[in-house]
Amino acid sequence: MKSKLIICIAFVLAFNLLHGQNKIAGSILDRESSLPIAYVNIGIVGKNVGTVSGRDGKFNLLIEPQLMNDSLLFSCIGFESLFVKISDITGNYMIHLKEKSYPISEVVVKPRRFSEQVFGITTVSERFSVGFGGRDPNGYEIGLLMKNKKRAVLKNVTVNICKSTADSLFFRLNVYDAKKKNNFKNILTEQIYVRVSKEEILEGRFKVNLEEKNITIDGDFLVSLEYVMPFPNSTFFFCADRKLETYLRTVSQGYWVTVGTQYPVGISLSVVADVENKK
Repeated sequence: MKSKLIICIAFVLAFNLLHGQNKIAGSILDRESSLPIAYVNIGIVGKNVGTVSGRDGKFNLLIEPQLMNDSLLFSCIGFESLFVKISDITGNYMIHLKEKSYPISEVVVKPRRFSEQVFGITTVSERFSVGFGGRDPNGYEIGLLMKNKKRAVLKNVTVNICKSTADSLFFRLNVYDAKKKNNFKNILTEQIYVRVSKEEILEGRFKVNLEEKNITIDGDFLVSLEYVMPFPNSTFFFCADRKLETYLRTVSQGYWVTVGTQYPVGISLSVVADVENKK
């Protein structure tokens, strides 16, 4: 009989008395339109303290007293990032982010040959699984590192679900340049949100079409799913396999860690891409 390995990423919350923490709260708005900005990443870089703003742009966060002189980084694709000193955030503080313009690179037309390639893990076996259970994983981000040596144009992403008790799921999909280990840079210029229906959960698979996004990457890359909307009291497990490496970070702006202590465990997330054929 085959063994079955389930890795549940524990949500370990330190118990702190409320009087020992400082609660900060505010709203994040577009500087030009004054409209709220949803799902902004907020956190202290490198200290695993952070959150994600809600659909209404509002946020709140408990801060330890010794961190009050640090700064929070507010970042969101499509807007300029902003650092704000925590001690300056009082009352219902208003954060205004400026819309970001992305330079258009010069296009040089050259004859190129591409062939389709599949990166990542495609297993649908339930022998291994990686996921969440028990607590709300809002703000967590989990992805798979893809080894690549050539120019790749991403076409679609497929995720295989082992099991889930949620009626529906909502993620943000991110793509990172991963040439520098644990120092990943998001290469997207627009948000990619993924809604997973009950039917897709029951089917055990969902796919994200990227062909109209023109996402091109040279070298290693990381594709991740970020939990930007709560699904409390629900479980969600990816199918997985003992190859490649799953990367996880528990809060916005936090540091990345790998899943598995002795052996690498990769979530069943695969990418179809057109890869350049080089002579």
